[in-house]
Amino acid sequence: MRLDQTQSVLLMVDFQAGLLPVIEGGNNAIQEAAWLAGIANHLQVPVWLTEQYPERLGGTDARLLSCLGAYQTWQKLHFSVTEEPAFTQALAALGRKQVVICGTEAHICVLQSALGLLEAGYKVFWLSEAAASRRPEEARLARERACANGATAVSADMVAYEWLYRCDTATFKEIHRHFLKPRAAQTVTFY
Repeated sequence: MRLDQTQSVLLMVDFQAGLLPVIEGGNNAIQEAAWLAGIANHLQVPVWLTEQYPERLGGTDARLLSCLGAYQTWQKLHFSVTEEPAFTQALAALGRKQVVICGTEAHICVLQSALGLLEAGYKVFWLSEAAASRRPEEARLARERACANGATAVSADMVAYEWLYRCDTATFKEIHRHFLKPRAAQTVTFY
């Protein structure tokens, strides 16, 4: 059950400016999400963002937005984005069945969105180092619960290399030079 760039969507849930200052590991989560979004843009994998009640929590953090190429934003009032009809209709129309999900808070909006996607028949891939909560224990429990219900825990590297599929293409060489090689020496914290 490998990821396929032609079947994937990268869904970044509620990386909002008003919420991130209290998120344990929030900066790391943004860095990982932004890194993978850069690769997604190169591979034409849709990047979708959600914002929970932005009038109170602010919009998507500017540090993340500055790293993104093409993306679409969905505002929501439900904790699960799958309860928003415009989102579910657009996702169905897109025809892609694999959703790589990350964001904050892992145990609330990310988890409820993941469970809703699973209920709707999508294959959900939990981007572990980019799903964070105020308390790391809650992020860990959210990942465990999502995976117990059918999601698959993945790292950004796993996703990138599965999307790339092979190493003898011009696309791989470009992404290797700009994304993979500079990352090789970095250390990542998983929650």
